[in-house]
Formats: sequence, C-alpha cells, structure tokens
Amino acid sequence: MEQIIRGAVDRGASDIHIRGGDVIRARIGGKLLPLTKQKLSPEQARAFVLTIIAPSLRERVDVIQDHDCSWGINGVGRFRVNVMRQRGSFVIVLRVIPYKIPTLDELGLPPVAKKIALAERGLVLVTGVTGSGKSSTMAGMIQHQNQHEHRHIVTLEDPIEFLHSDNLCAISQREIGSDTDSFHRGLRAALRQDPDVIQIGEMRDSETIDIALKAAETGHLVISTVHTKDATNTVARLISAFPPEEQETVRYRLADALHAVVSQRLLARKDRKGRALAAEVMVMTSTIRDCVIDPDKTSEIRDHIAAGRDTYGMQTFDQHLADLVASGAVDFGVARAAATNPGDFDLKARLGESAAPSGGSGAMDGFMAGGTF
Repeated sequence: MEQIIRGAVDRGASDIHIRGGDVIRARIGGKLLPLTKQKLSPEQARAFVLTIIAPSLRERVDVIQDHDCSWGINGVGRFRVNVMRQRGSFVIVLRVIPYKIPTLDELGLPPVAKKIALAERGLVLVTGVTGSGKSSTMAGMIQHQNQHEHRHIVTLEDPIEFLHSDNLCAISQREIGSDTDSFHRGLRAALRQDPDVIQIGEMRDSETIDIALKAAETGHLVISTVHTKDATNTVARLISAFPPEEQETVRYRLADALHAVVSQRLLARKDRKGRALAAEVMVMTSTIRDCVIDPDKTSEIRDHIAAGRDTYGMQTFDQHLADLVASGAVDFGVARAAATNPGDFDLKARLGESAAPSGGSGAMDGFMAGGTF
C-alpha cells in the first residue's frame, strides 16, 4: 500500500481514494484516475484503516462511520484522512500534504498577498470550493509571517495539516478534538493566550464568526476560510449566518473588521503539468466598506475590485484569468469556462482587451500534490 501511495504522490496526486470492492484511484491534474488493476477487498480496506487511526480507536474500528485524522509516511508526506462507511465497507480518502510549505510566490498569488499576510490586525478570509488550495494559501501566509515578523501565532485546525517550525514567530498549532473541543471553544481560549495572529481552519457557524470578529476588533489578525466563490458572495454569506434582526449590526462590524478576501479557483494548465491558480483579491477600502454596510451596494464590490487594481493591487477573477491566458499558462476556453462573467470575458478578448500581468504566474506546479489540492 505504501508503494502505491508513494507512486501516486510522485505523479502529483492531490487525493488518493481507497475503498473496499474497487481499485485504488488518485486525483491527478484534477481527474480521478485508477492506480491499480486489482480491486481491494473490504478486509484489506479495514486493515488499512487500522494502520492509520489512533491506537485508542482500533478496538472500536467496526463502529466507525465517519472519522477525520492525519497520517504520514516518512519520506513521502503527510495526509489529511477521512474514513467513512459505504454499504458496510470502508472508504478512505487521503488528501496529500507536502512537507515543504509553499511560498506565496510559488502558489501564484499576486504581490499584494504578502502585504495582506503581514497586516497587523483585521480579518483575512481565504475562500473557494473544496480543493481550491485554501489551506496551502493560509499556510503560505503563516510561513511568510514566520520569516518576516516576531509574533505569536495560534492555529486551530481539524486536523493539523502543514507542520510549522518556529522561526521568527512562535507558532502554537492546536488540533480540534485532541487539543481543544471545538473551533469556538479553542478560539475563546486563544484570546487569553497572548496571540498576535489566530488562524481558524474554517468559519463554520455564527458563533465562530462572532468570536472571530471580536478577535479582529480587539486588534488581532485573524485568518480563516469560507466555502464561497468570490468576495461579494463571502460578504453575503457571513451576514446571512446571523438572524435577520442582527444583520445590520453585523454589516457594520464586518465593514470595520474585514481586511481582505482572497478567493481561489484551480484550472488545468495548458502544458498539463498540474493546475494553475486563478485568484480574486479584495482589500478593504473606504468605498468597499460602504458597499459592505449598504445592502443595495454590495453587488458593486466586484466593480470596485477591478477599478482598484493599479492603486491597491486588487484583481477580479476575470482580470487574473486574462493574465493566465496572455502568459500561455491556461487555454482561453478553460479560462472562459471559469470566468465569473463568461460573456463579458469573451467580448473583452475579442476586442483585444487584456489586463497587465499582476506578478502572479498562477503556477502551482510543485504543490499540486499539496494538502489542499
């Protein structure tokens, strides 16, 4: 099994699927491909589960229905693991996490991402669908701080993915379930641990969002993720998490606390070597703050992001997609399909309009086997 997993990682797999009654498969370049010809028996899948779960759980392995953990192979990498049941047999999905933490440049993010990472306070959100590289971007931001600032960073993760070593920063990594009971309990405790930066694996509910806002309001830098497609959708999602009678107050709080939103999508590269990152980056300005406060103006956020590219380093998805096409990293058809407004993207291309390159190549070549892809 280790040889198969090692081979999948060497081929750049982002996820490995192991299930009783099926061949072993891996997601390579965004496609789920078979790795073996022989099917795995339910007994073999169960035996593999016993090797990756904690010893304290092994006696209860046959009652496990859903379980999350982390696991590693020396010299290969670490894995975020999900174990589930389907028709009585086990299915194991391994998300590959590389030992080396990618830099923000290597991830293909624009230069403004470094400034965002070094912010002293506020809420920074990394958004996108599952598997769009959010955890790698957060890890890259923490690593950038570790190389440039003297801070205490507290992370709350489920499970811990990238392993950080203290450099200029002292980094306390806490795992939900083993180090603290829940995100919101760990977050409340973090406020008493003299943090400069708090990383939350995911903003899952209104209670976690509320505490994260309080942490940002009291002078901390809070970095977290949300499963939303872009900055405008992120603002709407956070506000809608609260009851209607609280939403006006939340708009003002969010307008004051939110520092930046980095939204991500992964696209097939033209050279078929991994995938390329397309990113929308919003930095809070007075104009965007007004759009957050006023529900009638929230839909205008994307226009202000596009207009603020030269002054603030912001960019929309469509602007970055145009860069990726112009640089030869991505085919036009792939970019058009991923565009926020395909018709408008197509029209601008026909008219020969193209934004100047932002400095991010979108190349995630060496990191597509990474923990979040």
